[in-house]
Amino acid sequence: MDVSVLAYEGVFDSGLSAALDVLAAANAMRGELPQPPPAWNVTTIGFSRQVRTGAGHLVPAEPASAADTADLLIVPALAERRPDALLDRVAGTDLARVRKLVAERRDREAPVASACTGTFLLAESGVLDGIRATTTWWLAPVFRRRYPAVALDETSMVISSRGVTTAGAAFGHVDLALAVVRMASPALADLVARYLVVDERPSQSAYTIPSALAQSDPLIAAFEQWARRHLDTPNSLAEAAHALGVSERTLQRTVRRVLNTTPVRFVQDLRVEQATHLLRTTDLSLETIARKVGYEHATTLRALLRDRTGATTTGLRTR
Repeated sequence: MDVSVLAYEGVFDSGLSAALDVLAAANAMRGELPQPPPAWNVTTIGFSRQVRTGAGHLVPAEPASAADTADLLIVPALAERRPDALLDRVAGTDLARVRKLVAERRDREAPVASACTGTFLLAESGVLDGIRATTTWWLAPVFRRRYPAVALDETSMVISSRGVTTAGAAFGHVDLALAVVRMASPALADLVARYLVVDERPSQSAYTIPSALAQSDPLIAAFEQWARRHLDTPNSLAEAAHALGVSERTLQRTVRRVLNTTPVRFVQDLRVEQATHLLRTTDLSLETIARKVGYEHATTLRALLRDRTGATTTGLRTR
């Protein structure tokens, strides 16, 4: 497989290197398998002979035209964390050639892949419209507002849909590159992950910080603060809406629009977050912790923790 990894001005250094390093490791370890897959021919491409990364390093690059014959184009993330600045950059003239290259590749039905903020570049070029995709969890509200035509699932770590593969937050580039390897050889992908000490991370849910998501909308922020004050007591949507001075319908619709979830599930996320914190930082019994986060029975909390984190209460406490 010929893989073109695009280096462009302001590219996220770790994203670029993760894609290159994982594929290089896969090539180096192929021989350890009884039936190794073909090697990956990986080329770093760009729109100039040297590209300055987000951290200021100069990366040599082959001409971007090499992507014309590549089997896969990987677009690493942009080194920009501020939502407004990110949107300005991905829509700006300095990255127009990146968007054009991505769009042209998809017009030819050639596979493309990206992670983290790089998914904004894919969305801005229109190639994610109408398909499932993921992005970094904490930018999901911004992404959803900007690109309503994309079927966004920010809980997933990697999603492949109609020839486009997207991955989650910054170090989701490792998961993205492993997914590329796994398409050719699941056994080799597992071997590389073991050598690099990379745990399987099918979901971003365990990493999500509800309060960070809530800051993207004033009503959601107020709802989050109200819910945290009432975590230890059962409460209803009607009580929350009344306290916030809005209708239940308005609260439901706002939570759905901004977070793509329900108020009940969002409050559950807050309870899981607090319960996990107490498990890791105190010696309180699970029964006591359950009551502190609004559940009468410990079995209810135990089941919720396993569903949301994929870990047992013992596992969470020993972490």
